[in-house]
Amino acid sequence: MDNGVFRKLLLLITYVVALVVVIVKIDVVLDWCSGVLLAFRPIFIGFAIAFILSRPCNFFARLYAKGLGKRGEKLARPLAVVTAYVMLFAVIGVLISLVVPELTRSIQRFVGNMNIYAENLQEVIDFITQRLSLENLAKLNLPDKINDILGDALNQVLDTLTGTVPHLISATSSLVSAVVTTVISFVFSVYMLSGGPKLTAQCRRLVVVYLPESIAKRVLAVVHLTADTFTKYVSGQLIEACILGSLCFIGMVVFRFDYAPLISVIIGVSALIPVAGAYIGAVLAALLLAMISPIKAFWFLVFLAVLQQLEGNLIYPRVVGTSLGLPGIWVLAAVTVGSSLLGFIGLVISVPLTAVVYTILKYDLRQRLPGKELQEVEDPQESGEA
Repeated sequence: MDNGVFRKLLLLITYVVALVVVIVKIDVVLDWCSGVLLAFRPIFIGFAIAFILSRPCNFFARLYAKGLGKRGEKLARPLAVVTAYVMLFAVIGVLISLVVPELTRSIQRFVGNMNIYAENLQEVIDFITQRLSLENLAKLNLPDKINDILGDALNQVLDTLTGTVPHLISATSSLVSAVVTTVISFVFSVYMLSGGPKLTAQCRRLVVVYLPESIAKRVLAVVHLTADTFTKYVSGQLIEACILGSLCFIGMVVFRFDYAPLISVIIGVSALIPVAGAYIGAVLAALLLAMISPIKAFWFLVFLAVLQQLEGNLIYPRVVGTSLGLPGIWVLAAVTVGSSLLGFIGLVISVPLTAVVYTILKYDLRQRLPGKELQEVEDPQESGEA
Protein backbone atom coordinates (compact mmCIF):
# COMPACT_ATOMS: atom_id res chain seq x y z
CA MET A 1 0.00 0.00 0.00
CA ASP A 2 1.24 3.45 -0.91
CA ASN A 3 2.44 5.52 2.07
CA GLY A 4 0.25 8.47 1.07
CA VAL A 5 -2.87 6.31 0.89
CA PHE A 6 -1.96 4.64 4.20
CA ARG A 7 -1.56 8.02 5.92
CA LYS A 8 -4.91 9.24 4.61
CA LEU A 9 -6.61 6.01 5.69
CA LEU A 10 -5.03 6.21 9.16
CA LEU A 11 -6.12 9.83 9.49
CA LEU A 12 -9.68 8.92 8.46
CA ILE A 13 -9.84 6.04 10.97
CA THR A 14 -8.50 8.29 13.75
CA TYR A 15 -11.08 10.94 12.90
CA VAL A 16 -13.95 8.43 12.92
CA VAL A 17 -12.86 6.92 16.24
CA ALA A 18 -12.51 10.36 17.83
CA LEU A 19 -15.94 11.38 16.51
CA VAL A 20 -17.56 8.22 17.90
CA VAL A 21 -15.93 8.77 21.31
CA VAL A 22 -17.15 12.36 21.38
CA ILE A 23 -20.71 11.34 20.48
CA VAL A 24 -20.84 8.46 22.98
CA LYS A 25 -19.23 10.44 25.81
CA ILE A 26 -20.72 13.82 24.95
CA ASP A 27 -21.49 14.60 28.60
CA VAL A 28 -17.86 13.96 29.63
CA VAL A 29 -16.58 16.04 26.72
CA LEU A 30 -18.89 18.93 27.58
CA ASP A 31 -17.85 18.79 31.24
CA TRP A 32 -14.19 18.82 30.21
CA CYS A 33 -14.74 21.76 27.85
CA SER A 34 -16.62 23.60 30.59
CA GLY A 35 -13.73 23.02 33.00
CA VAL A 36 -11.19 24.26 30.47
CA LEU A 37 -13.25 27.37 29.72
CA LEU A 38 -13.65 28.02 33.44
CA ALA A 39 -9.90 27.71 34.00
CA PHE A 40 -9.12 30.09 31.14
CA ARG A 41 -11.94 32.51 31.97
CA PRO A 42 -9.65 35.22 33.43
CA ILE A 43 -7.54 35.10 30.27
CA PHE A 44 -10.62 35.33 28.04
CA ILE A 45 -12.00 38.26 30.04
CA GLY A 46 -8.63 40.00 30.00
CA PHE A 47 -8.34 39.49 26.25
CA ALA A 48 -11.86 40.90 25.76
CA ILE A 49 -11.03 43.99 27.84
CA ALA A 50 -7.76 44.50 25.96
CA PHE A 51 -9.53 44.06 22.63
CA ILE A 52 -12.16 46.69 23.50
CA LEU A 53 -9.54 49.15 24.74
CA SER A 54 -7.05 48.49 21.93
CA ARG A 55 -8.34 51.21 19.61
CA PRO A 56 -8.45 53.99 22.24
CA CYS A 57 -5.05 52.83 23.49
CA ASN A 58 -3.51 52.94 20.01
CA PHE A 59 -5.02 56.37 19.41
CA PHE A 60 -3.58 57.80 22.62
CA ALA A 61 -0.23 56.09 21.95
CA ARG A 62 0.06 57.87 18.59
CA LEU A 63 -1.07 61.12 20.19
CA TYR A 64 1.48 60.91 23.01
CA ALA A 65 4.24 59.83 20.60
CA LYS A 66 3.69 62.97 18.52
CA GLY A 67 3.48 65.22 21.55
CA LEU A 68 6.47 63.81 23.44
CA GLY A 69 8.77 63.33 20.46
CA LYS A 70 11.59 60.80 20.23
CA ARG A 71 12.56 61.23 23.88
CA GLY A 72 9.14 60.14 25.07
CA GLU A 73 8.58 57.17 22.74
CA LYS A 74 9.00 54.68 25.59
CA LEU A 75 6.48 56.56 27.73
CA ALA A 76 3.82 56.86 25.02
CA ARG A 77 2.48 53.31 25.34
CA PRO A 78 2.28 53.18 29.17
CA LEU A 79 0.60 56.60 29.26
CA ALA A 80 -1.87 55.45 26.60
CA VAL A 81 -2.74 52.34 28.64
CA VAL A 82 -3.29 54.43 31.78
CA THR A 83 -5.47 56.91 29.86
CA ALA A 84 -7.58 54.13 28.33
CA TYR A 85 -8.25 52.58 31.74
CA VAL A 86 -9.02 55.97 33.29
CA MET A 87 -11.62 56.49 30.56
CA LEU A 88 -13.07 53.01 31.18
CA PHE A 89 -13.37 53.54 34.94
CA ALA A 90 -14.82 57.01 34.39
CA VAL A 91 -17.55 55.63 32.12
CA ILE A 92 -18.34 52.86 34.62
CA GLY A 93 -18.44 55.39 37.46
CA VAL A 94 -20.81 57.69 35.56
CA LEU A 95 -23.13 54.78 34.73
CA ILE A 96 -23.19 53.64 38.36
CA SER A 97 -23.85 57.17 39.61
CA LEU A 98 -26.77 57.46 37.19
CA VAL A 99 -28.30 54.03 37.67
CA VAL A 100 -27.92 53.21 41.37
CA PRO A 101 -29.64 56.30 42.90
CA GLU A 102 -32.47 56.22 40.37
CA LEU A 103 -32.90 52.47 40.78
CA THR A 104 -33.03 52.83 44.57
CA ARG A 105 -35.64 55.57 44.35
CA SER A 106 -37.64 53.54 41.83
CA ILE A 107 -37.70 50.49 44.10
CA GLN A 108 -38.65 52.58 47.15
CA ARG A 109 -41.39 54.28 45.17
CA PHE A 110 -42.68 50.97 43.84
CA VAL A 111 -42.78 49.33 47.29
CA GLY A 112 -44.38 52.39 48.86
CA ASN A 113 -47.14 52.52 46.25
CA MET A 114 -47.75 48.75 46.07
CA ASN A 115 -51.21 48.96 47.62
CA ILE A 116 -52.20 51.78 45.26
CA TYR A 117 -51.05 49.77 42.22
CA ALA A 118 -52.97 46.71 43.46
CA GLU A 119 -56.15 48.74 43.99
CA ASN A 120 -55.84 50.32 40.54
CA LEU A 121 -55.36 46.88 39.00
CA GLN A 122 -58.39 45.57 40.88
CA GLU A 123 -60.46 48.49 39.55
CA VAL A 124 -59.38 47.63 36.01
CA ILE A 125 -60.35 43.99 36.56
CA ASP A 126 -63.72 45.05 38.02
CA PHE A 127 -64.33 47.27 35.00
CA ILE A 128 -63.49 44.43 32.60
CA THR A 129 -65.68 41.94 34.48
CA GLN A 130 -68.63 44.32 34.38
CA ARG A 131 -68.20 44.86 30.66
CA LEU A 132 -67.66 41.18 29.82
CA SER A 133 -69.85 39.69 32.58
CA LEU A 134 -66.94 37.70 34.06
CA GLU A 135 -68.06 37.39 37.66
CA ASN A 136 -65.27 35.01 38.72
CA LEU A 137 -62.56 37.60 38.08
CA ALA A 138 -64.33 40.09 40.34
CA LYS A 139 -63.92 37.70 43.27
CA LEU A 140 -60.13 37.67 43.05
CA ASN A 141 -59.73 40.48 45.62
CA LEU A 142 -56.35 41.35 44.13
CA PRO A 143 -55.02 43.73 46.85
CA ASP A 144 -55.35 41.06 49.54
CA LYS A 145 -53.74 38.45 47.29
CA ILE A 146 -50.79 40.73 46.51
CA ASN A 147 -50.33 41.47 50.21
CA ASP A 148 -50.41 37.71 50.91
CA ILE A 149 -47.78 37.12 48.22
CA LEU A 150 -45.56 39.85 49.66
CA GLY A 151 -46.00 38.39 53.14
CA ASP A 152 -45.04 34.92 51.93
CA ALA A 153 -41.99 36.35 50.16
CA LEU A 154 -40.93 38.17 53.32
CA ASN A 155 -41.31 34.99 55.38
CA GLN A 156 -39.24 33.09 52.85
CA VAL A 157 -36.50 35.72 53.07
CA LEU A 158 -36.54 35.46 56.86
CA ASP A 159 -36.33 31.66 56.68
CA THR A 160 -33.38 31.97 54.33
CA LEU A 161 -31.63 34.36 56.69
CA THR A 162 -31.90 31.81 59.52
CA GLY A 163 -29.48 29.60 57.60
CA THR A 164 -27.09 32.47 57.10
CA VAL A 165 -23.84 30.67 57.93
CA PRO A 166 -23.78 28.23 54.97
CA HIS A 167 -24.99 30.93 52.59
CA LEU A 168 -22.44 33.39 53.99
CA ILE A 169 -19.60 30.91 53.47
CA SER A 170 -20.74 30.22 49.91
CA ALA A 171 -21.17 33.92 49.17
CA THR A 172 -17.74 34.71 50.61
CA SER A 173 -16.13 31.99 48.49
CA SER A 174 -17.87 33.27 45.37
CA LEU A 175 -16.86 36.84 46.18
CA VAL A 176 -13.21 35.87 46.67
CA SER A 177 -13.25 33.90 43.41
CA ALA A 178 -14.80 36.86 41.56
CA VAL A 179 -12.22 39.27 42.99
CA VAL A 180 -9.32 36.98 42.03
CA THR A 181 -10.74 36.53 38.51
CA THR A 182 -11.18 40.30 38.14
CA VAL A 183 -7.64 41.05 39.30
CA ILE A 184 -6.07 38.41 37.04
CA SER A 185 -8.17 39.60 34.07
CA PHE A 186 -7.18 43.20 34.73
CA VAL A 187 -3.46 42.34 34.97
CA PHE A 188 -3.61 40.19 31.84
CA SER A 189 -5.34 42.95 29.87
CA VAL A 190 -2.73 45.50 31.02
CA TYR A 191 0.07 43.21 29.82
CA MET A 192 -1.66 42.68 26.48
CA LEU A 193 -2.19 46.40 25.92
CA SER A 194 1.31 47.31 27.02
CA GLY A 195 3.00 44.80 24.74
CA GLY A 196 0.34 44.64 22.05
CA PRO A 197 2.48 45.38 18.96
CA LYS A 198 5.32 43.15 20.16
CA LEU A 199 2.93 40.29 21.03
CA THR A 200 1.26 40.56 17.62
CA ALA A 201 4.61 40.43 15.84
CA GLN A 202 5.67 37.37 17.86
CA CYS A 203 2.46 35.48 17.06
CA ARG A 204 2.79 36.33 13.36
CA ARG A 205 6.41 35.12 13.39
CA LEU A 206 5.38 31.81 15.00
CA VAL A 207 2.72 31.21 12.34
CA VAL A 208 5.10 32.00 9.47
CA VAL A 209 7.95 29.87 10.83
CA TYR A 210 6.08 26.72 11.92
CA LEU A 211 3.40 26.49 9.23
CA PRO A 212 3.71 25.99 5.47
CA GLU A 213 3.56 29.23 3.50
CA SER A 214 0.14 28.58 1.94
CA ILE A 215 -1.43 27.63 5.29
CA ALA A 216 0.28 30.52 7.09
CA LYS A 217 -1.19 33.02 4.64
CA ARG A 218 -4.67 31.59 5.17
CA VAL A 219 -4.32 31.61 8.95
CA LEU A 220 -3.12 35.22 8.99
CA ALA A 221 -5.92 36.23 6.62
CA VAL A 222 -8.54 34.59 8.87
CA VAL A 223 -7.04 36.22 11.98
CA HIS A 224 -7.04 39.62 10.26
CA LEU A 225 -10.65 39.14 9.11
CA THR A 226 -11.72 38.06 12.61
CA ALA A 227 -10.03 41.01 14.30
CA ASP A 228 -11.43 43.46 11.76
CA THR A 229 -14.97 42.04 12.04
CA PHE A 230 -14.98 42.01 15.84
CA THR A 231 -13.53 45.54 15.95
CA LYS A 232 -16.21 46.88 13.61
CA TYR A 233 -18.96 45.08 15.49
CA VAL A 234 -17.87 46.06 19.02
CA SER A 235 -17.16 49.69 18.12
CA GLY A 236 -20.40 49.90 16.15
CA GLN A 237 -22.49 48.46 18.99
CA LEU A 238 -20.87 50.77 21.57
CA ILE A 239 -21.36 53.85 19.41
CA GLU A 240 -24.96 52.87 18.68
CA ALA A 241 -25.63 52.34 22.40
CA CYS A 242 -24.19 55.77 23.26
CA ILE A 243 -26.15 57.49 20.49
CA LEU A 244 -29.44 55.77 21.32
CA GLY A 245 -29.04 56.32 25.06
CA SER A 246 -28.17 60.00 24.62
CA LEU A 247 -31.05 60.65 22.22
CA CYS A 248 -33.43 58.80 24.54
CA PHE A 249 -32.33 60.94 27.49
CA ILE A 250 -32.75 64.18 25.52
CA GLY A 251 -36.18 63.13 24.26
CA MET A 252 -37.39 62.05 27.70
CA VAL A 253 -36.28 65.37 29.19
CA VAL A 254 -38.02 67.30 26.41
CA PHE A 255 -41.27 65.32 26.73
CA ARG A 256 -40.99 65.24 30.56
CA PHE A 257 -40.99 61.50 31.06
CA ASP A 258 -40.06 60.22 34.50
CA TYR A 259 -36.86 58.29 35.28
CA ALA A 260 -35.03 59.83 32.30
CA PRO A 261 -31.45 58.98 33.48
CA LEU A 262 -32.32 55.43 34.52
CA ILE A 263 -34.38 54.56 31.44
CA SER A 264 -31.89 56.09 29.00
CA VAL A 265 -29.13 53.94 30.53
CA ILE A 266 -31.37 50.85 30.28
CA ILE A 267 -32.09 51.59 26.61
CA GLY A 268 -28.41 52.20 25.88
CA VAL A 269 -27.17 49.04 27.62
CA SER A 270 -29.89 46.86 26.08
CA ALA A 271 -28.85 48.14 22.64
CA LEU A 272 -25.63 46.14 23.07
CA ILE A 273 -27.68 42.93 22.87
CA PRO A 274 -28.39 42.01 19.23
CA VAL A 275 -31.93 41.35 18.00
CA ALA A 276 -33.67 41.08 21.39
CA GLY A 277 -32.00 44.06 23.06
CA ALA A 278 -34.44 46.65 21.77
CA TYR A 279 -37.44 44.68 23.03
CA ILE A 280 -35.86 43.97 26.42
CA GLY A 281 -35.07 47.64 27.00
CA ALA A 282 -38.50 48.76 25.85
CA VAL A 283 -40.31 46.30 28.14
CA LEU A 284 -38.23 47.21 31.21
CA ALA A 285 -38.64 50.93 30.61
CA ALA A 286 -42.37 50.61 29.96
CA LEU A 287 -42.83 48.64 33.20
CA LEU A 288 -41.09 51.37 35.18
CA LEU A 289 -43.29 54.07 33.66
CA ALA A 290 -46.43 51.94 33.99
CA MET A 291 -45.98 52.09 37.77
CA ILE A 292 -46.67 55.82 37.51
CA SER A 293 -49.07 55.96 34.60
CA PRO A 294 -49.99 53.40 31.90
CA ILE A 295 -50.67 56.31 29.53
CA LYS A 296 -47.10 57.56 29.97
CA ALA A 297 -45.81 54.05 29.32
CA PHE A 298 -47.81 53.89 26.08
CA TRP A 299 -46.55 57.25 24.81
CA PHE A 300 -43.01 56.30 25.76
CA LEU A 301 -43.25 53.16 23.61
CA VAL A 302 -44.46 55.32 20.71
CA PHE A 303 -41.57 57.75 21.28
CA LEU A 304 -39.04 54.90 21.50
CA ALA A 305 -40.32 53.25 18.30
CA VAL A 306 -39.94 56.53 16.39
CA LEU A 307 -36.51 57.13 17.94
CA GLN A 308 -35.23 53.66 17.01
CA GLN A 309 -36.40 54.06 13.41
CA LEU A 310 -34.75 57.49 13.19
CA GLU A 311 -31.51 56.26 14.74
CA GLY A 312 -31.38 53.00 12.79
CA ASN A 313 -32.17 54.43 9.35
CA LEU A 314 -30.59 57.90 9.41
CA ILE A 315 -28.03 58.38 12.18
CA TYR A 316 -26.41 54.95 12.63
CA PRO A 317 -25.51 54.32 8.94
CA ARG A 318 -23.86 57.75 8.67
CA VAL A 319 -21.96 57.64 11.96
CA VAL A 320 -21.03 53.96 12.27
CA GLY A 321 -20.96 52.96 8.61
CA THR A 322 -21.78 49.75 6.81
CA SER A 323 -23.08 46.56 8.35
CA LEU A 324 -21.33 43.21 8.79
CA GLY A 325 -22.99 41.88 5.65
CA LEU A 326 -24.73 39.06 7.53
CA PRO A 327 -28.32 38.20 6.47
CA GLY A 328 -30.97 38.63 9.15
CA ILE A 329 -31.84 34.93 9.34
CA TRP A 330 -28.23 34.10 10.27
CA VAL A 331 -28.18 36.86 12.89
CA LEU A 332 -31.24 35.34 14.54
CA ALA A 333 -29.79 31.83 14.34
CA ALA A 334 -26.44 32.99 15.74
CA VAL A 335 -28.05 34.78 18.68
CA THR A 336 -30.28 31.79 19.47
CA VAL A 337 -27.51 29.19 19.38
CA GLY A 338 -24.89 31.42 21.01
CA SER A 339 -27.08 32.38 23.95
CA SER A 340 -28.08 28.73 24.48
CA LEU A 341 -24.47 27.49 24.56
CA LEU A 342 -22.58 30.31 26.30
CA GLY A 343 -25.24 32.53 27.83
CA PHE A 344 -24.62 36.28 27.71
CA ILE A 345 -21.09 35.87 26.32
CA GLY A 346 -22.45 33.77 23.47
CA LEU A 347 -25.12 36.38 22.89
CA VAL A 348 -22.43 39.03 22.39
CA ILE A 349 -19.85 37.14 20.31
CA SER A 350 -22.17 34.96 18.22
CA VAL A 351 -22.99 37.60 15.59
CA PRO A 352 -19.43 38.68 14.67
CA LEU A 353 -18.21 35.07 14.85
CA THR A 354 -20.96 33.96 12.47
CA ALA A 355 -20.13 36.92 10.22
CA VAL A 356 -16.52 35.70 10.00
CA VAL A 357 -17.60 32.15 9.08
CA TYR A 358 -20.14 33.52 6.58
CA THR A 359 -17.50 35.71 4.90
CA ILE A 360 -15.01 32.82 4.66
CA LEU A 361 -17.61 30.47 3.17
CA LYS A 362 -18.77 33.15 0.75
CA TYR A 363 -15.18 33.75 -0.42
CA ASP A 364 -14.57 30.00 -0.79
CA LEU A 365 -17.79 29.65 -2.77
CA ARG A 366 -16.68 32.36 -5.18
CA GLN A 367 -13.36 30.59 -5.65
CA ARG A 368 -15.03 27.26 -6.37
CA LEU A 369 -17.94 28.55 -8.51
CA PRO A 370 -16.71 31.44 -10.64
CA GLY A 371 -18.74 33.25 -13.24
CA LYS A 372 -22.23 32.16 -14.24
CA GLU A 373 -22.33 29.17 -11.91
CA LEU A 374 -21.96 31.51 -8.93
CA GLN A 375 -24.79 33.75 -10.16
CA GLU A 376 -27.07 30.72 -10.43
CA VAL A 377 -26.31 29.66 -6.85
CA GLU A 378 -26.39 33.06 -5.13
CA ASP A 379 -29.64 34.82 -4.33
CA PRO A 380 -29.59 38.14 -6.21
CA GLN A 381 -31.94 39.76 -3.69
CA GLU A 382 -30.21 39.18 -0.34
CA SER A 383 -31.79 41.43 2.24
CA GLY A 384 -32.05 41.97 5.95
CA GLU A 385 -28.28 42.14 6.52
CA ALA A 386 -26.95 42.96 9.97
